[in-house]
Amino acid sequence: MASLMEELLEVLGEEESRYQTLAKLGEEKRQAIVKADIAALDAVTVKEQDVSSELLNISHRRTSVLKDIATVLGKDPGELTLTKLIGYLDKQPVEQERLREQRDRLLKTGGKMQSLNQQNEELLQRALEMVEFDLTLLRSMKQVPETANYDRSANNTGDLLGTSGFDAKQ
Repeated sequence: MASLMEELLEVLGEEESRYQTLAKLGEEKRQAIVKADIAALDAVTVKEQDVSSELLNISHRRTSVLKDIATVLGKDPGELTLTKLIGYLDKQPVEQERLREQRDRLLKTGGKMQSLNQQNEELLQRALEMVEFDLTLLRSMKQVPETANYDRSANNTGDLLGTSGFDAKQ
């Protein structure tokens, strides 16, 4: 059981490390969004996908270790969670505390990731709204009416109103 606990703590540590990496990438992504740097955003997204793939592998390992621990404890593997496991370790306070600390660090990092993702989602939404506004403005500029200006031979000059996008005079 001790080796399984060590393996679980190791796997949880790796998982936390990858989430911290994702948090750093999330901050880089935010900067790329703010600067509208598409190349940097693409590069960060590729890195995030690589780390996410690693996280998936780590998650499978964690599930396997928890299944082994559930078997040793005689518990249902489908219902064993870290919180329940911490509760089962009453007679092993050292392992219980180490597991609790690791779980708390992982939860804290996960909360930070969730916050960053929400902020980045909001920034991307605003950026898309600005792009849509700009496109609408450009489309409307092509559809402005012509002025009723005529040259000496009574031909329409074809001047457009509001070609600058603003009608204010300075």
